Amino acid sequence: MNDAADGALLEVRDLSVHFRVPGASMLSPARILEAVSAVSFELGRGETLGVVGESGCGKSSLARGILGLVPVPSGQVNLDGRPLTGLGRDALRQRRREAQMIFQDPLASLNPRMTVGEIIAEPLRVFEPRLDRSGRRAQVEAMMERVGLGASLINRYPHEFSGGQCQRIGIARALILHPSLIICDEPVSALDVSVQAQIVNLLMDIQQELGLSLLFIAHDLSVVRHISHRVMVMYLGRVVEIGDSDRICDQPLHPYTRALIDAVPVPDPAIQQGAPHVAIVGDLPSPLDPPSGCAFRTRCPLADARCAQERPILREQAGRVVACHHTDRSLP
Repeated sequence: MNDAADGALLEVRDLSVHFRVPGASMLSPARILEAVSAVSFELGRGETLGVVGESGCGKSSLARGILGLVPVPSGQVNLDGRPLTGLGRDALRQRRREAQMIFQDPLASLNPRMTVGEIIAEPLRVFEPRLDRSGRRAQVEAMMERVGLGASLINRYPHEFSGGQCQRIGIARALILHPSLIICDEPVSALDVSVQAQIVNLLMDIQQELGLSLLFIAHDLSVVRHISHRVMVMYLGRVVEIGDSDRICDQPLHPYTRALIDAVPVPDPAIQQGAPHVAIVGDLPSPLDPPSGCAFRTRCPLADARCAQERPILREQAGRVVACHHTDRSLP
């Protein structure tokens, strides 16, 4: 993909997202679940940053923390040089027109009692109340055509559309205010493979046309590599590796990144059978009781005593940033 435009649109510094989990009984104290722990990154103008990791690694919590949809106990988020964190309710609501989200389940994210036209026009009614009905309809029809939905479908309801069409409706709703940032929270994971490609290509076309910045969350590295300029790998709420998309996918340094890449199926059975494979053993630890030191050590083939005692910090190496004590060792 082309290099991102100069300058950071989104800056995230040491962002954490915590949730209170009730105790096992009425007498047990509540516990704190650290869904995201001190995550920092930048997203350039016109850039796509892919965020990958297993379910439960904190990807969606990070997205919601950035937009202020969940409480953020610490950290700073700046969008276009101005803070998103620490704002009052009304101020945050006004800033949200600059950053929109596309959700994982296309049908569940749409109000079944509203027509497609009403769904896409809803942000206009909220943020541009002076726009009259005919003006709203004109913008909605133009946006429907832009995302591949004929304007003649404007009075239909979500249940009359396929999953891919519903996701196009969600994209149209997110774009109708012309935001500078779109956060895509696993937007293709619920769709068939052929439809996934159509939606991903649509997002890439719209990004190039409008100069959007995308934060693209997924668990499929093959999809992320196709759409992203850079990739950020998360494990148990922390960033373990971040760098150029091709470099990360071709020469991963963190064992977890390598395992995620090896899990991507290869269309050629002969190549798939002969390719080296690093399997992820065991289950993802509970974020309520994470391992000491390196969180990945309980599943890592390179883990040793140092990994249990010392949490690795992110450091620059080989053209990316990685958090691992053993980037100089080969995987078995």
